Amino acid sequence: MANTYTQLHIQAVIAVQHRACVIQAEWEDELYKYITGIIKNHGHKLLAINGMPDQVHIFFGLRPSQSISDLMQDIKADSSKWINQKGFVKSKFSWQAGYGAFSYSKSHVNNVIEYINNQKMHHRKISFKKEYLDLLKKFEINYNEDYIFRQI
Repeated sequence: MANTYTQLHIQAVIAVQHRACVIQAEWEDELYKYITGIIKNHGHKLLAINGMPDQVHIFFGLRPSQSISDLMQDIKADSSKWINQKGFVKSKFSWQAGYGAFSYSKSHVNNVIEYINNQKMHHRKISFKKEYLDLLKKFEINYNEDYIFRQI
């Protein structure tokens, strides 16, 4: 798109179906590389990716050629298919419906990258649900408790 100039930094949060802790250390790096490839193949720029056995945080520069919802659908569908084809989990893998997406200014990029890179240390102190609710509150996003990432 000629004469289109943007600077959009998005942190997306996705959770495993039923918040099952199935993303194992043995293959999480492969998963992150696979998701990175999806993002790059769509022309976006990955800034950071990390997570826990039940969730993934993805921070990227979004190009205006694709909506966030289309990109998230592609990431979740393609990575689920890949995980199932690889046989990483005993049952069928899927992501929970929905996602969180939060935008940041350029001045916050380094802090968000550090935050995502330190997910494992961060979650020693705070649960995923509290972290997610804190993000929703920080960004003043109205939400329905019935649709917050559910745990088994």
